[in-house]
Parts: sequence; structure tokens; C-alpha cells
Amino acid sequence: MEQIAAIASTLKFARGEMIFHEGDRGDGFYMVEKGKIKVFKLSFDGKEQILHIYGPGHIFGEVPAFEGKNFPASSMALEKSDILFLPRDKFVDLITRTPGLGMNMLADLSRRLREFTVQIENLSLKEVPSRLAAYIITLSKEQKNEQQVILPISKAQLSNLIGTTPETVSRILKKMMAASFIDVQTKTIFIKDLEGLLDLSKSGSLS
Repeated sequence: MEQIAAIASTLKFARGEMIFHEGDRGDGFYMVEKGKIKVFKLSFDGKEQILHIYGPGHIFGEVPAFEGKNFPASSMALEKSDILFLPRDKFVDLITRTPGLGMNMLADLSRRLREFTVQIENLSLKEVPSRLAAYIITLSKEQKNEQQVILPISKAQLSNLIGTTPETVSRILKKMMAASFIDVQTKTIFIKDLEGLLDLSKSGSLS
């Protein structure tokens, strides 16, 4: 981390400020030091699809930076954020001298590729209740808490992330509460039946 910090520069972004646009040249990549960002794509008609939401410690934008190509998506700060920028040429030189760092990067890329594969599966093959249950389980793992999780984004952003509407999210949350899977208080989701959520994330059956 000391070696990475030596080649990095800190950039500050206000809430709603763009970090990079789709098509910008990827001459480096980023790491969230503080705050929260989203990576997203816009359709021709202006519809937004959130691909990732990252908090402190997460790296993003590294694949096009390594390829020397343009960013295939855009990124925006969801709140006031401090972002580390690592120039491509300096980082390539660093991993050349530090093979272990390169292996760690490959491991991180592999993990996120698996996550992205699951996300694509959820969006294309699973019903909305399954997607929402899977997201709550993911939050539980990330926050290391099987009893409750804090929703890190708004319902509008959540609906965008799982490919539905805010109204549908609210309706399914109410059904999940009625089925005693969860309880919801503002942005806190209390998990009452983790096994039930796991089953729901696979079956999608929510009567």
C-alpha cells in the first residue's frame, strides 16, 4: 500500500460529480479512499443502468487502463468522495517490480468477474424478488452481519441496480416483510429469516 500510495494522487469529487465518462481514454485507474461511487451505462434514450456501486477500498476502471483503451462505462460520485488515481505507466512499472501485487490484482479481477457473471444472470434469468433477495444477501456478506444490513443507496438507485422500478422494489419489500423474511426501518433491513432469503434468491417464489 505504501508503494501504491507513492504513485497515486488524491482527487476530490462532490456528490453528483462525474469521475469519467464512457469513451474517455483509460490512462489510469481509480480506488475509492472515502465515499461511494457508481459505474453505469446510458442507453440511447437516456435510460441508466447501474453496473457497480463501490465504497472505500474498491478499485474501478482498471481493465481499460491496462488495455490502453477507452472506458466502456461512466462513473459518478454518489456522495462526497476522495478517489485515488493511479497512472497506468507508473502502475505497470510497479507490478513489473512487484509480482505479488500483480497476482493480487488478478485475484481481485477474477472475483469481480464472478460477481458480474452473477449480476448478468440475475438481470436476465431471475425474477425481481430473487434479485432483491440476492442483493440483501450480498450486503449481509459485505457488511459481515447476518442480522441486519444498512442499505447504502436510495430505493431509486437500488431499483436501477436490479433492473426494475422503485414502486416494484417497495411492493416486494412489503411482501418480504409480510412473509417474515425481513423487517425494514428507513435504510435498515433486519434479516429475520436468512435461509428463507437464500431460498427466495434461487426460486423467486414470493406469494
